[in-house]
Amino acid sequence: MEEKGIIRIAVMGYGNLGKGIECAVRQNDDMELVGVFTRRNPEEVKTLWGTPVYPAQAVWDKKEDIDVLILCGGSASDLPQQTPEYARDFNVVDSFDTHARIPEHFANVERAAAAGGKVAIISAGWDPGLFSLNRLYAGAILREGSDYTFWGRGVSQGHSDAIRRIPGVRDARQYTVPIEAALEAVRRGEEPVLTAGQKHTRECFVVAEEGADRTRIEREIKSMPNYFADYETTVHFITEEELQRNHGGIPHGGFVLRTGKTGKEGEHSHRIEYSLKLDSNPEFTACVLTACARAAYRMNKEGMKGCKTMFDVAPAYLSPMTAEELRNTLL
Repeated sequence: MEEKGIIRIAVMGYGNLGKGIECAVRQNDDMELVGVFTRRNPEEVKTLWGTPVYPAQAVWDKKEDIDVLILCGGSASDLPQQTPEYARDFNVVDSFDTHARIPEHFANVERAAAAGGKVAIISAGWDPGLFSLNRLYAGAILREGSDYTFWGRGVSQGHSDAIRRIPGVRDARQYTVPIEAALEAVRRGEEPVLTAGQKHTRECFVVAEEGADRTRIEREIKSMPNYFADYETTVHFITEEELQRNHGGIPHGGFVLRTGKTGKEGEHSHRIEYSLKLDSNPEFTACVLTACARAAYRMNKEGMKGCKTMFDVAPAYLSPMTAEELRNTLL
C-alpha cells in the first residue's frame, strides 16, 4: 500500500465520461493516461490533451502497457458485455448503474476477474458508489432509523435520451427535481413513507421537429412507463438555441439522509446527511473512477483478485497518500 509508482491508465470509450477521465488523470501525479481505445475511427477522435487513440481491438496488443482499464461505456448494453470480457485480462473499473441488475453483473464479472487473477471494481461513481457508502455507514451507525435518497436538481442523461427517441423530437434535456417539502419533512425527523413520485418531479425541455405534433409528444412523455408516468412531469417546448444556451451542461447532485433515534426510550433524534452539487456529472464521476483505478491497482498488487464494489475498497486504497501521510494529515 505504501508504493507510489506511476499507474498506467487506459480508457475504453471516449464520450463525456472518457473526456472526464482524461482530465482527472492529469490531476493525479501518480498516474498517466497511456491510451484511449474507441469503436469509432481513431483518426476522427481528437482528445483534449493529445492522448494517443487506438481502435478498440488494439487493447489486447497493449495489454502489457496498461495497469488499469477504465470502461466508459453505457450500462444498458456496453458494460454488461465489456466488463466481463476485459476483466479476465485487465484490472478494470466501470460505472455500471442499473441498480436492479448489479447482482447479475457482479456474478458475471467475478467469474472473469477471478479466473484471470485481476481486480474489477464495478458500479463506481456517486450513485451507485459514494451514495452507497454513505447509506452503508449511516445504517451501520444509526441502527434504528430510515434511509432517504433524493437526486437533483440535475440532468438525467438516460431520461433525456428516452425523450429524444420519441418521433418528432430533435433534442431534449430532462431534469430530476427533489420535492422540497418532502426533503424538509425528512430533515425534521418525521420519517415519512414516500413513493418515488412524492420525492421527485421531472422537468423536460424539448426541441420539436418543425411541424411535429407537440400535443402528442407531451402525451407520450408524460405516459412513458418507468420514466415519467409515476411523476408530476412538466414539458417545455423551446428552440434549439435556447436549449444550447440554457441547458448545455450536465449538472447533477443529490442528498443521502438517514434519520434515527437513540437512548433508553428513543428520546434523542439524529440526522446524517451527505450531499453533492455537481456542475458536471460525467467529470465528477470520472474523478471517482480514477480514484477507484488506483485502488484496483494497489489491491491487485497485494494479491487480491475478483470483482469488488466500493463496499470492498478500504478508504486508504483510494488516496494517493501513504498510510503514514493519511494518519499525519487526515486522521
